[in-house]
Amino acid sequence: MRRRSGYLVSETGGRDRWMVSYTDIMTILLILFVAVAAKAVQTPPKSGLKTRDAAGDALREAKTVLESRGIRPSLEARGLVISLPQAILYPSGEDQVSPAALPLIGEIATVLQNLPNKVTLVGHADRVPIHNGRFRNNWELSAARSLRLLELLTSHYDIAESRLAVSSLGSYSPRSSNNTAEGRAENRRVEIVILNETPAS
Repeated sequence: MRRRSGYLVSETGGRDRWMVSYTDIMTILLILFVAVAAKAVQTPPKSGLKTRDAAGDALREAKTVLESRGIRPSLEARGLVISLPQAILYPSGEDQVSPAALPLIGEIATVLQNLPNKVTLVGHADRVPIHNGRFRNNWELSAARSLRLLELLTSHYDIAESRLAVSSLGSYSPRSSNNTAEGRAENRRVEIVILNETPAS
């Protein structure tokens, strides 16, 4: 040992100073990693979607509003489903929306305007084959009916096209038996499905 400026200094201190600096750096990095991990635990992840609970609350509120207007939607895993019979919306074998259905569609559109959710319009048909001058089969008919409804919602009620999608299931997702006239009438329908997830703002 030797004395320098009032301090005792190891003869080998000059060679070992890098160990002190290395230890300090490792300690700082450890503290940094612990701080980052703690922040990640405290901050909920951003998934681009609101929580399912928040979306569910909005759909339950929408269901209540629709029920107060005489409409009977159902809450399902995929979202809030408004099932509209063909007899209310369209003449038999046609895809043009009946003028008599416009007040009903207007009530539904008002609810859609107050929600950010995406919406799928799903066309359904019964099992009776169709073949007329416009449609070769029930797939085409149910798809066309969904599309006409989409056009109405966008052109008359200012529902953004980016929120809407069209689907056709033909006769392959019946609600009732196709063996009775009543069952076939229930199967001919268009479903407005308000999906249960909403885009984050």
